[in-house]
Amino acid sequence: MLSMAIPRSWQGEAYNQSQGSENQIHSDEVAREYGFKGGLVPGVTVSAYLIHPGVEAWGLDWLTRGRARVVVAKPLYDGRPFRVVVSDATERAYRAVLIDEGGVECATAEVELPDRLPPPPQFRGDPRIGEGYERPPGTREVMEGLRRQGMRALRARWDGKAGIVSYLRDASGMPEPLRPEAGGYANPANALGLTNWALAGNVKISPWLHLQTDSQNYAPIAPGSELVAEAAVADLFERKGHEFVDLEVAVYFEATRQPAMSARLRAIYQMRRG
Repeated sequence: MLSMAIPRSWQGEAYNQSQGSENQIHSDEVAREYGFKGGLVPGVTVSAYLIHPGVEAWGLDWLTRGRARVVVAKPLYDGRPFRVVVSDATERAYRAVLIDEGGVECATAEVELPDRLPPPPQFRGDPRIGEGYERPPGTREVMEGLRRQGMRALRARWDGKAGIVSYLRDASGMPEPLRPEAGGYANPANALGLTNWALAGNVKISPWLHLQTDSQNYAPIAPGSELVAEAAVADLFERKGHEFVDLEVAVYFEATRQPAMSARLRAIYQMRRG
């Protein structure tokens, strides 16, 4: 049964929890070299801000079958206030826009709680990224090779200690099912982060930008879950000097091979300077 709650607008303070990441677009120095004011808040964190109203309203229902399309268009910076304005909200869907302190629309989302799940992705059993795996550089030639030959699968674990533990500085501000003391299920930033880590685990790239995800949940990711993320290059293209990749990712529980989430990531894996 669908929850009767209707998602609502909210506001918060941006949190760049990835300043020490291998992806140096989150560092002030490198981000400024590419024309930004400072290190960028991760795209998956921005996505979580837009999905937050859905988790707040629908709780485990959304983690079980929620669907979201999030597009990040403009940068959001650490410590800056933002507001998420929800519109067209019903008991099963809403639209949202994230607006920074200067009135800039940084990202948009369409979030839905469907009645039925779509057909699930099928576990392939791809070779895994092993210890000591030497990643090739993320060039167009290498990416074309991965499109033809396939990618290695990423192993991950959700235990509240690795990845993006919270998309807020104070985790108690997240919706109840995500709080460590009340379920501690994987938050949307961490779940969507698996698409980033699947890409960066296969090729060495920095700096790069997460731009968009179309995601579908199939099950909540509880503490202690061992996960496998299988990925495939769906498309490669160049636009205005940037090199883009569309990546299809499916996340499974290692023990059962049942899906937790599927997503299509769009990212710039090679950025034009200036």
